[in-house]
Amino acid sequence: MEQVIVQSCLRRAGRLAAQFIAAAAFLGFSASFAGADPMTFRAASLGADSNCGASCTRVIVAEGEINDSTPDAFAKFVALNGGNRSVKSVVFLHSPGGRVVASMQLGEMFRKAGAAVVVARVGGEGFTAARCYSACVYALMGARKRVIPPGSQVAIHRMFMLERLSGGDNEGHAMSRTYAHPAMLDRLGAYARKMGVSPEIIVSAERVAPDRVHVVSVKEMRRWRLAVQKL
Repeated sequence: MEQVIVQSCLRRAGRLAAQFIAAAAFLGFSASFAGADPMTFRAASLGADSNCGASCTRVIVAEGEINDSTPDAFAKFVALNGGNRSVKSVVFLHSPGGRVVASMQLGEMFRKAGAAVVVARVGGEGFTAARCYSACVYALMGARKRVIPPGSQVAIHRMFMLERLSGGDNEGHAMSRTYAHPAMLDRLGAYARKMGVSPEIIVSAERVAPDRVHVVSVKEMRRWRLAVQKL
């Protein structure tokens, strides 16, 4: 990755922070399942180091739940690894979801960096199946090229925010759900169109109960222009 990408990502992170202030009311909206570790980023080799050594192609591995600090963590990763030409702008993504706005921010950064995103996990001599559930799909949308190999899954459902009612405890009792306002859905639709994805995916996601997921079929993947199955 060129140094200019590093600088652009950092500048973009600052602009995105200001841009999304207007959406502050929506920062709490999530689409994920609880209990996942926060997303981390690392460089990994696609081949066995003993076979290719320093010439191994290295990619970016992004795994975990997307939270409010994830876009900044990605910018810092790029800053630290921007001078390493063996690290390619290919992201292997595995995530249960997370914060909706943070996922859009991360997607914007993927697009600015010209990154291709593959829903897969790096391991051994190649890669294995992975998942990109719920809000993760908004990060995936930002990629210059989106790949969902056979065996990997992308799933969607309705976004929501949990709020503790008076007298609720830290174990999650006495909680209420708030769903996205039309303005937020319009924002997501505009984001999808900007990324070349049909906003029909947003409408479809809102029809799925928040406690369930709908796994995107190959037919839907193509109809929504979400991804292809091969690199």
